Amino acid sequence: MVTRSWLFDAMIYMYALSLLFYFADFASANRNAKRMGTGLLLFVWVLQTAYLGVNLYGHLTEWAFSRSDVLFMFSWLIVTISLIVNRFFRIELFVFFVNVLGFAILALNVFGNPQLTPIKSSWNINDELLFIHITLAIGSYAAFSIAAIFSGMYLFLHRMLKEKKFSQTVMRLPSLEKIEQYTYLAVIIGAPLLLLALSLGIVWVVLQGDRNLLYDPKVVNSFFVLAAYGFYLFQHHSMRISGNRLAAWNLAAFLIVVINFVISNFLSGFHDWIWS
Repeated sequence: MVTRSWLFDAMIYMYALSLLFYFADFASANRNAKRMGTGLLLFVWVLQTAYLGVNLYGHLTEWAFSRSDVLFMFSWLIVTISLIVNRFFRIELFVFFVNVLGFAILALNVFGNPQLTPIKSSWNINDELLFIHITLAIGSYAAFSIAAIFSGMYLFLHRMLKEKKFSQTVMRLPSLEKIEQYTYLAVIIGAPLLLLALSLGIVWVVLQGDRNLLYDPKVVNSFFVLAAYGFYLFQHHSMRISGNRLAAWNLAAFLIVVINFVISNFLSGFHDWIWS
């Protein structure tokens, strides 16, 4: 029986969106973001529960579960536990990371199930996995690019104000505080998008069965990118360093993004399609 496709697509995309809201709440204690993330995650749980109930009903006469059934129940259990923790405890970081795991398991289940058909007849199921992976990665690069532009504006404005050069250009720029907020917001969006893209990339590698792909230069450098922006967020929250140094670090992190996008693609064994 074909059990595809809009139900699982809805689960994947809503799961990813809920994680973005959860990360925004963790990064800036945004109660509205937490409510949105919880609502989306709850809807994912309802869809999973409905599908799981129908699936279990089909097993009433035979208690033989496939790998797909086991993975789906595991993913459902992770979502259930995270919702309970979110309701009775204030451990946002735990909820975020446990759901990154749940997201990866759900993706492995969906895209590793031979009974599922892709949304386009000309695709195979790995094409759809790569489509979502690439979409998330491009979104993260776009967010990091915007953050880098704002950081450049911050450094320019900081220098002009320090030298007391109040030109028309300077007067038309937002305040340093506003620019720093916009930079931070862009990184908050880009970092979890890249994390989700990497989790789907790992799922793709697992389905390919070639673990050596994890040592590909672009894959390795992508983790350096994630670490660089993770350290930016850590500095913003815990170290309380000046906005000038934060902006400089953000530009340095974006340099790693450029290296990842340009140089690594010439060395990568399976990302060279970008230049074809």
